Amino acid sequence: MKIDDYELLLKLSEIGTIRGTAKAVLISQPAVTQRLKYIEEYFGHQVFIRTPKRLLPTPEGEIVLKHAKEVIDGERSLKNQLAQSSEDVQGTLSIACSSLISQRFLPAILGNFTALYPKVAIDLVTGISEDIKRDHKNYHVCIIRGEKLKESTCIQLFDDPLYIFDTEPFPHDSIKERPLISFSTDDSMHELVDNWLYAHQDKMKPVKTITVDQIETCKQFMKQGLGMAVLPESVSDTMREEYPNLPLTLNNQVVSRHTWVCFQEGVRALPQVDHFIDKLVELLST
Repeated sequence: MKIDDYELLLKLSEIGTIRGTAKAVLISQPAVTQRLKYIEEYFGHQVFIRTPKRLLPTPEGEIVLKHAKEVIDGERSLKNQLAQSSEDVQGTLSIACSSLISQRFLPAILGNFTALYPKVAIDLVTGISEDIKRDHKNYHVCIIRGEKLKESTCIQLFDDPLYIFDTEPFPHDSIKERPLISFSTDDSMHELVDNWLYAHQDKMKPVKTITVDQIETCKQFMKQGLGMAVLPESVSDTMREEYPNLPLTLNNQVVSRHTWVCFQEGVRALPQVDHFIDKLVELLST
């Protein structure tokens, strides 16, 4: 059995389908099926029962999955110990990062970091901050938006003020009735927008909500005149000079999104983690 086989078992258990797992690990469905067949033959037991909705571990499969997690955790621990004992900065650096940060800032940061420390292997997952928070203990470093992680060490990187944009002006003496274009994000962002709209219902009335999956899609829909959009300053580029907009404020306070880097106590003993956090704070902290 290879480490990749144990990782595949855990991914099958997490996602629950052959198709979804194949998409996640970037190999074909027949290849995933063939590898699972080999694993089951190796252990001499069926690991999963195939139901119409998802894969369910058999009693023997639960034992195998527990062993797979122990193998993966042991491998990670060994690599960390080797990284600590080496004069060179090496080992694996596991990062979970907010989608917005990963799109706008992380490529340049990782490019800079890997140029300095080419022996460090990057293990990166991106997604919505709420999802990252649920699994934060699986990563060395989490870069999230909104509220910071509890029971973790968190460093604030920057604040990201929110603006509402439209192709049409924002009138001072009448209620603006326009569709609101929203993008997939965590609940804390939606809560900020909802609170602001509620406080300004005498001036702003969304007639309907258009929901898209990506923030870039939201921007393009707004630019085509399909409605208003609330966007963070970090993704607005030159839009504040090109389109009518208003900064979001409540009780004379700027409404903004906090960005944090969070990690568990003691993890900075790993040189690759310590150097990455230093580089992240150097490049993003305001």
